[in-house]
Amino acid sequence: MTIVARGLSVHRSGRSILYPTDIIIEPGERVGLVGASGSGKSTLGHALVDTLRARGQSVALVPQSPDDALDPLRSMQFHWREAERALGLDPDVVRRDALFEALRIEAGDMRKRPWAWSRGMQQRFVIALALLGAPDLLVMDEPTSALDPVVAAGTMNLLDAYLKERQTALLLITHDLGLAAARVSRLIVMDACHVVENAPTETVLATPQTSAAKALCAHRNWLELPC
Repeated sequence: MTIVARGLSVHRSGRSILYPTDIIIEPGERVGLVGASGSGKSTLGHALVDTLRARGQSVALVPQSPDDALDPLRSMQFHWREAERALGLDPDVVRRDALFEALRIEAGDMRKRPWAWSRGMQQRFVIALALLGAPDLLVMDEPTSALDPVVAAGTMNLLDAYLKERQTALLLITHDLGLAAARVSRLIVMDACHVVENAPTETVLATPQTSAAKALCAHRNWLELPC
């Protein structure tokens, strides 16, 4: 399903923190939403998720840190069962095992609480929760910022492989241009709560048109990062 949301905007305390913005994402498309801190990219991402959920469309959000998604006092099994109930899904061990194998968390003890799993496994578990309902759109908000670069790269590689044959679209929100450049076919650049560029990844990297995009592209050391 093509994701279409027009006129997304957010106002707080009488101030615009997101000016009217249109988003169109095709089935299976990989899109990066990039910009400096405070540019409005997370605000746009969350406004999109809220709008799509209000319409009853299938969208899932992976937050910045597993701490934002997992209750440290509850077992991993509890979290999985709650997600199945929320989605109206019957328990299915085969479906769970397929997701866990794809994300390399099959060795995790579901009786344990989150803190007994490594940070990388926790975040991959959160991604598995997000993929459980086979959403039309997966929104990831700085999903690897709590992980070291090697673990981050491995996590994104596993996700790329899982999504390769599926129609789930991906919106990757990040200030890390290296992460986005390696993973998406289109970049949306934000600055001061506006979208200032929206073009194929190679076009933005080769010929950035705005000062915000030029600033992101100026530091080419991100080309050397593993993620």
